[in-house]
Amino acid sequence: MIIEVENVKYKVIKDYRDAFDKDMFLSKYTSFFEPYDYLVGDIAYSKLRLKGFAIEGNKVLNKINNYKNVDKYIKENCAYDCRYFILEKIK
Repeated sequence: MIIEVENVKYKVIKDYRDAFDKDMFLSKYTSFFEPYDYLVGDIAYSKLRLKGFAIEGNKVLNKINNYKNVDKYIKENCAYDCRYFILEKIK
């Protein structure tokens, strides 16, 4: 599935437990997330939280938002077995 928001396209690459809801995503998305290569959305208590992740070569890359650590982020910072999705920016 391809999503376009503010002239940026994203591909849903993981949709754990049918977490992705386009309307919910669009209500949380802001231009703040534009520089990131990946977006992770996790849902707990019926609320969506978004986090941006970057890959090598992206100027916003740091230890906290390195995409290599996305599994660790989901395991340690999200509710246990919560619904989540991962979007990849299409360049």
